[in-house]
Amino acid sequence: MSAGLSERAPGMDHEPPPRGGLRGNRDFRLLWIGETTNRVGINITAVAMPMVALVTLKESVFSASLLAAAPWLPWLLIGLPAGAWVDRMRRRPIMQICNVVPLVLLASVPVAGWLGILTMTQLLTVALINGFAAVFFGISYKVYVPSIVEPEDLQEANAKLQGSESVAQVAGLGGGGLLAQAFGATSGLLANSATFLVSALCLSGIRSQEERPERPAERPALRQDIKEGLGFAFKDPYLRVLTLYGTATNLVLTAEAAVLPAFILRGLGIPEGATGWLLASSSIGGILGATTAKRVIARFGSARGLLVATVLSAPFALLIPLSDKDWRLSALVAGSAVLSLGVVLANVIQGAFRQRYCPPQLLGRVSASISVANFGVIPVGSLLGGGLGTLLGLRPALWVLTAGLALTPLLLLTGPLRGRRDLPVAPATR
Repeated sequence: MSAGLSERAPGMDHEPPPRGGLRGNRDFRLLWIGETTNRVGINITAVAMPMVALVTLKESVFSASLLAAAPWLPWLLIGLPAGAWVDRMRRRPIMQICNVVPLVLLASVPVAGWLGILTMTQLLTVALINGFAAVFFGISYKVYVPSIVEPEDLQEANAKLQGSESVAQVAGLGGGGLLAQAFGATSGLLANSATFLVSALCLSGIRSQEERPERPAERPALRQDIKEGLGFAFKDPYLRVLTLYGTATNLVLTAEAAVLPAFILRGLGIPEGATGWLLASSSIGGILGATTAKRVIARFGSARGLLVATVLSAPFALLIPLSDKDWRLSALVAGSAVLSLGVVLANVIQGAFRQRYCPPQLLGRVSASISVANFGVIPVGSLLGGGLGTLLGLRPALWVLTAGLALTPLLLLTGPLRGRRDLPVAPATR
């Protein structure tokens, strides 16, 4: 079956969702709420765990950057086989397990804190295991979406998911700062674990019975499955250039994100609660990007809209190192928000493009191949940011990194996007 056609793929439920778009699709609403609360939990963790290291354990900036890198290391370790496994299994049970694991592990941190036995080793272990859970959840939900959403609704579904991800970032990063200020950085993680319980309950309410993916008479070796996904992802000219852009952007963006909390807390002397909200300010742009994606695509087309959004928004990153503890703090908010607007617009367009463009039986492996490249550089970026912050100082490191962010959209001009108004819905050849 050609990618992009409206026939349902093997393994999808035989009962199509109610028509009338996503408004009548109860299963998508539950997945949407579950994925959003999962992201809230992940974002609370992203700000609360480094604060535990910096405030409670009095660790260095580089140690905090190690903690920021740990959840992303599993993408390098198991990202590719995880995609092949997800293509072979039901996705909803995988996501359920991936909610229960962080629920339990995050609750262990405040318990250790109350007992006076909390260490950096425990924090790194919790972050690393939660990262393994995030790998499987992230791949599974992207593959699961087309099984409960009609092809013509994928663009809207991805816009909603990206928009709620930005809302989750506001709630998670801001809430993480407030929880740390109200209950202490360590105790705030107890409330964090409850978000994963909500996500698990939402997924349990989905009515569609997911069929097990078809099992071929002779299943190829796992290595062959991985090779097939990698080949499709990196030989295709569109997927290749989008992956190159995403990987470069994530590398520099993560390095900047590793420096920013320490810059706000120590360089500017901002309290913990306000630091969380400042880190969340970028999500304002993300929400705007998700809500305007449909209009941008209608006005410019998907390929041209992607170029316009990223090229025009990325230079605003240079406002971030101009900020200070006065009216210039607004430069940090504006720069982060506009940068996030472009990133989220790009994510909405790319997400729907991949789900329609890739053959359904390859979607898990292709998504995993791209995610390994995009997310596998995040630990490197976190360490790069920590190293530059230590060697150059916090503000000079931000200047170097935001200059890199301003240039990354130029990578999109090296591929076939610059000659098209819209991205294709299926590969020209197989």
